[in-house]
Amino acid sequence: MTSHDTVTARALRKTQTKVENILWSELRAGRLCGYKFRRQHAIKPYIVDFVCLKHKLIIELDGNHHQETTQRQYDVKRTEFLSSNGYRVIRFKNKEVYAHRQHVLQKILLELQGIAE
Repeated sequence: MTSHDTVTARALRKTQTKVENILWSELRAGRLCGYKFRRQHAIKPYIVDFVCLKHKLIIELDGNHHQETTQRQYDVKRTEFLSSNGYRVIRFKNKEVYAHRQHVLQKILLELQGIAE
């Protein structure tokens, strides 16, 4: 990670959104069945919201702006790049995390265990 990536990732960690903070409180320090996650982690040229490096699983949280056409196109390109580098990417809308946190955690756990639908 270059110093620019490090500075950007640190800044994002310090200014994380409320929903990122909620999910991070569930994922940090191996709280989800011992799986280790990093937040705002650089996978050049992108910085992902959360990643379990050991299992190459990326979790992205999407606010309302992700419904805009240009953002959706960017997200598709980004996911294709990450997938081509061996990562699985799962996305959740912010409102999913707020309203159905346990369901979101269950989906993440199923992905990690390789038994997702």
